[in-house]
Amino acid sequence: MKTAVEKFVTLIINSDSPYSEIDRIYVTNLIFRLIGDGQGNETEDEEPVDLANDLVELAITRGKVEDSITAREILEDQLMDLLTPIPSTVNATFWNKYNVNPEAATDYFYQLSQTNDYIKTRAIAKNISYETKTQYGNLEITVNLSKPEKDPKAIAAAGKVKSNSYPVGPLAIENEGYLGRLGYAARSNHRVIRMMINGQPWGFQYSPYAYFGEHAIFLNQKHVPMTINMQTFGNLADIIHQFPHYFVGSNADLPIVGGSLLAQDHYQGGRHTFPMMKAAIDRKVDFGIDGLDAGIVKWPMSTIRLASSDATKVITAANNIFRVGKNILMNRLISVHIPMGLDIIQLRRLLEWTEISL
Repeated sequence: MKTAVEKFVTLIINSDSPYSEIDRIYVTNLIFRLIGDGQGNETEDEEPVDLANDLVELAITRGKVEDSITAREILEDQLMDLLTPIPSTVNATFWNKYNVNPEAATDYFYQLSQTNDYIKTRAIAKNISYETKTQYGNLEITVNLSKPEKDPKAIAAAGKVKSNSYPVGPLAIENEGYLGRLGYAARSNHRVIRMMINGQPWGFQYSPYAYFGEHAIFLNQKHVPMTINMQTFGNLADIIHQFPHYFVGSNADLPIVGGSLLAQDHYQGGRHTFPMMKAAIDRKVDFGIDGLDAGIVKWPMSTIRLASSDATKVITAANNIFRVGKNILMNRLISVHIPMGLDIIQLRRLLEWTEISL
């Protein structure tokens, strides 16, 4: 039986990392830099996450890091980074596979992101998910239990730390390889695929705490806020063109929807078929665009489905619907007296009470 250090070094050498057998002593010393000197005890553990946890415990015992959620996460990600190819290698491998088959490329990147524990598969396994029958079809109910708990020590310490604006946000491309700090997630083992969307530089990554299969995030490399316009629909269509086995969508660019990081332009997608995608068409709609099929979906919220073999027709129709809906909403709000001091919760309720029909 071997120690966690020996086993982890072997995993690193056998992985797609830049290290080979001749680097064994060097890699061992890289680990000792992080956890302190010495092999430690033998272990029966074999999985990368288990071995990394063993090494973190060794580091705590040796006084290399404190026993806190933040310190543990930072060290674990540093160790997992040793298993992970550098960004240029990941990107080269991804696009080489993509040129053969786009699905093979995403399979590679998704597997890598799980193996190096960027995607927290064990935490995600705690989520509760089930289906329930309704008049609209089977709805999926998910209770997300995978998000990490707040570290009380980190919360207290963060108040004493000087403000840091780097990276500018959790979806900024500069998170790739970032060590992490109090109040900011560790990202040493994080990798981002560089890609072009409608001629502009974007990035593609997976969500560490997925809500559905292969939960992907497409992020603008420029630090610009989310905005819904015709360019948005064009971007979404281009992503689907590049990854036809994925879906993609965008949250609203409004603070009232909640849950979205509006300061960074981004979309979310993945390999999943939602109940709304399976729902039947309640009635057809004619938008006067040849070659475009449209209909009102039988769904508890107002939903229009557009379909065409010509993406430009879908983009045009979607943008027209968006503009009309936005104008109706703004006209309704202007005509409604909003008392002084109305908070965002009250405004959300006001919007929910305002029935909009196209």
